[in-house]
Amino acid sequence: MTALQDNSNRTMFTLNCKGRLLIIDSPVVMGIINATPDSFYSGSRKSTVDTALNTAEQMLNEGATILDIGGQSTRPGSKKISVDEELLRVIPVIEAISKKFPQSFISIDTYHASVAKQTVDAGAAIVNDISAGSMDAEMLPTVAELKVPFVCMHMKGTPQNMQQNPVYENVSKEVFDFFNERIKACQSIGIKDILIDPGFGFGKTIEHNFILLKELNIFKQLQKPLLLGISRKSMIYKTLNISAEEALTGTTVLNTIGLLNGANILRVHDVKEAVETIKIISAYQQ
Repeated sequence: MTALQDNSNRTMFTLNCKGRLLIIDSPVVMGIINATPDSFYSGSRKSTVDTALNTAEQMLNEGATILDIGGQSTRPGSKKISVDEELLRVIPVIEAISKKFPQSFISIDTYHASVAKQTVDAGAAIVNDISAGSMDAEMLPTVAELKVPFVCMHMKGTPQNMQQNPVYENVSKEVFDFFNERIKACQSIGIKDILIDPGFGFGKTIEHNFILLKELNIFKQLQKPLLLGISRKSMIYKTLNISAEEALTGTTVLNTIGLLNGANILRVHDVKEAVETIKIISAYQQ
């Protein structure tokens, strides 16, 4: 990965996605497509290839740069499924999207190395792992062999237990130290392009999430693309005492704060609103 700074003190990143360069010189949007029946936000569930294709087309038309495909729900308390079931959910979707929209950058959201390998073979070009390689010992060697960008997310515990009283002495420092260690582990095994995601809602209280958002700019020191995934999450709907379906305005507000604090990628359910937020912030900063 190349990281360069332009005259506005903004860092430009280039990611090698299977021979195609993804240039991030201003914030971009990653659209969420869940090939699952049980993701926390019902609007993101795409149980058939046709519905996933329609969503992919809409997201690309609205300005998404990356499409993040997941077959395993990782909401708090979610039920683990087998690798075979995960592959059955995601492979047809990835094959269909990469065939119909070859210009798109597809990310696979998985913590299984075998799923990463088979989905990259099917058309994905980025691996997005909620465990940063800690739940499958073969993940980092596999990603290094595939030569694709790797998203390292911070999570305390597992999706099954992560929200059972998570405790930190200093959440931002602990997450920062975690990334330092994971970046070294990735680099030592040969992974060139590394992205970081603080993991909002993954083993963190609402207070922890807001502290991380407020102190987000400390992660710029790591000189890696910073992914922000707060779309419609509980830090929004529990704070406002509403449902995930009603949390779009809150998402836009927190994405705005995230962009002002250095986020490079917004991972969202609602692409149009995120793209508009980026445009407004860009105009404001210029």
